[in-house]
Amino acid sequence: MSMTRVALGALVLLTFFGCASQSDLESVRRDTDEMKNRIFTLDKGLNEVRGEVKEGVEKSLAGYRQSLETLQADVAGYQKDMASIRKGGADLQATLESARVDMQLLTGKIDDVRIMAQKPADDIALLKEDLNKRLSAIEERMTKLEKGLEEQKKKQLPAPVTPEVLYQQGYDALKGGERAKAREIFASFLLQFPKQPLAANAQYWIGESYYSEKNWEQAVLEFQEVIKNYPSSEKTPAAMLKQGMAFRELGDNKSAAYIMRKLVEEHPKSEEAKVAREKYKIK
Repeated sequence: MSMTRVALGALVLLTFFGCASQSDLESVRRDTDEMKNRIFTLDKGLNEVRGEVKEGVEKSLAGYRQSLETLQADVAGYQKDMASIRKGGADLQATLESARVDMQLLTGKIDDVRIMAQKPADDIALLKEDLNKRLSAIEERMTKLEKGLEEQKKKQLPAPVTPEVLYQQGYDALKGGERAKAREIFASFLLQFPKQPLAANAQYWIGESYYSEKNWEQAVLEFQEVIKNYPSSEKTPAAMLKQGMAFRELGDNKSAAYIMRKLVEEHPKSEEAKVAREKYKIK
């Protein structure tokens, strides 16, 4: 811009003094135009430089921010490591303190032994005799305590439960409305006495407990255990009848009819077969 002002000033002076020719004016105009073009080019280059500088500054700032974030992460990790080191130092200090206390106790015991060693031999003999008496008394007491403990354990042991007693406990619980407890007792019975004559009854009452709760699907499964495992039991016809009834409750009349017919065929003289014929019209 200063060069433009100089050119304009020169033009004014030439005009004012009337000393310039037409060609000189044209030359000045050309110089002025060229100067304007150069200034425009410089301004454009300056803007490009500014854009590049701005872009470079922004990239530098972005790199600086990333470096700062990395540094912050490193600092956080360092702080975490320092906390771990402090904790380890505290643990080590506690261990050292414990070792120091143990050392003091050991030193005290050594001093006691040193004092004992300095006593006359008679005192040591008396002390030894006294210690032996005390040890004998302690051993005697320990023996009595062990015997008493064994007797106490024998008294606390429950008397062995017979199959009949365990079965009756389950049956009483079922009749008392404690179905879950009854199932638990009968399951224990089956686990302990699977070949006992009352096993089929125990399995039947498990199915009956579910049937009374209207848990038809589980009742079907439990009655099936009676039919499968105890086919010659007197509870098998009852299990088949109740299984058929449970199928009817589930809406599976086809399976119910099949079980009922099988009941009539395999146990025709049973009371359950009579019920199947009369109530469910099974021939």
